[in-house]
Amino acid sequence: MSIISLIIKREFIAKVRNKSFIVMTFLSPLLFVGIAVFVGYLSTMKADLKTIAIHDESGLFTNEFKSDEEFKYLDLTPLPLKILKDSIVKESYEGLLVIPKTNNPASLQKSIQYISNESPSVTFVENLQDVINKKITLSNYKLASLDTLKINNAKSKVVINLSKASGEASLKGLNEIKVIIGGAFGYLIMMFIILYGNMVMRSVIEEKTSRIIEIIISSVKPFQLMMGKIIGTSLAGILQFLIWAVLGLTAMFILSYVFGVQMGANSDSQTQAIQAAQNEMGGQFQMYLKEILNLPIATILISFVIYFIGGYFLYSSFYAAIGAAVDNETDSQQFLLPIIMPLILGVYIGFFTVINDPHGTIATVFSMIPLTSPIVMMMRIPFGVPLWQIAISVVILFSTFLLVVVFASKIYRVGILMYGKKPTWKELYKWLKY
Repeated sequence: MSIISLIIKREFIAKVRNKSFIVMTFLSPLLFVGIAVFVGYLSTMKADLKTIAIHDESGLFTNEFKSDEEFKYLDLTPLPLKILKDSIVKESYEGLLVIPKTNNPASLQKSIQYISNESPSVTFVENLQDVINKKITLSNYKLASLDTLKINNAKSKVVINLSKASGEASLKGLNEIKVIIGGAFGYLIMMFIILYGNMVMRSVIEEKTSRIIEIIISSVKPFQLMMGKIIGTSLAGILQFLIWAVLGLTAMFILSYVFGVQMGANSDSQTQAIQAAQNEMGGQFQMYLKEILNLPIATILISFVIYFIGGYFLYSSFYAAIGAAVDNETDSQQFLLPIIMPLILGVYIGFFTVINDPHGTIATVFSMIPLTSPIVMMMRIPFGVPLWQIAISVVILFSTFLLVVVFASKIYRVGILMYGKKPTWKELYKWLKY
C-alpha cells in the first residue's frame, strides 16, 4: 500500500471515529429541522396590534383606512392636534396621521404628515400613500367632471401567456425555481468547502503544535502528507453527506406513509374535501412538477459531486498551507479572508446575474474561473448549460487544483517546521521561492 493511501486511511478513520463527527452527523439534520420548524412557528405568530391615530381636518379620508390584525385606525379628528402629539410622545399611540384642510388637492399632496417616535416601515408608509393617492385621484376625477365608471372600464388588465417555441405552455416563476434549486446546491458547496477546509487546517495545526509532525515528516514527503489529509478529510465529508441523504430520504418516506395512513383513516366527507382541494390545485402543481422533472436532474447531481470534490480539493490546498504556516487558529484569520471572499463573490454573482442572464458574459466567465465556478456553474446548470462548457470548467478547476497544490506544498514544507513566529504575506512569498 502506498504512503498516500496509508495517510488517507489514517485521516479518514481519525475523522470518522471522532465523537464530534459522529454526534454532528446525526445531530445536524435534527438541528436544521428544528430551526426550520422554529422559523415557521415565528412566521405564524401575529404581530402586536398597533393603534394609529388619524387627525383628518379635510374629512376625505375618515372611512378610507380599514383596521386589520396588525393596525387599528382611530379617527380622533375632534381632539386638538397638540393633545394628540403629546399622546405620541407618551406612546399612547403608535403614530399620528395628520391631514390638514385645504381646497387645493395639489397642496394637500405635500402637506400630509405622519408623526411617530420611531421610523415606520417602508411597506406601512407605502400603504398609507396608496390609500391617500386613490382617494385624491377619485376627487380629481370628480373635479374634472370625468366619469369614473368609464375610466375604470377603460383600464386594461393584460395577462401575457408564456409558451415555448415547441408550442407547449410555459409557467411564470419557473426561472426563480431554477435559481432556488441551483442556489441551494451552490450554497451547499460553499458551506461544505468552508466546513471541511477548516477541518483540514485544524488537523495540520494540531499536529504541528503537538510536534507529532516532526516525526511524521521524517518518513513522509510534505506533498504526500498534505494530499493524504485533503483526500482523507474529503472522504469523511462525502460519507457524512451520504448519511444525511439517506436519513433525509428515510424521513421523507416515513412522512409520506404516515400522511397516507391518516388520509385513509379520514371519513368519506373529509376525503372528498381533501380531494376537491387537491384537484383544484393539482393541475397547476402537476405542470410545475413536470417542468421541474424536465430539468437536467442527472447533470445537476453529477455536477454537484464533481464540483464539490474539485472545489474542496482546491480550497483545502489553501487551508492546509495556512495551517502549516501558523501556530494557532487566531493567527490564521489574516489569511482566511482572501480565501473566503471568492466563495462569497460566487454566491453574489450567482444570485444577481444568473437569474437575469444565465448565459450572459458575466455568468459564463465566472462559471469558468476556478475560484467561483463550483458555485456559479451550479446555479447556471438548471437553465441548461452546454456540456462542453461544463467540461471546460471542470478541466480548468482540476488543473488549477494541481497547480495550486504544487505551490501550497512548498509553503507546507517550510511552514510545517516553523514555530514561534507569525508569518506575513511577504514571508509566504519567500517560502514559495525557496
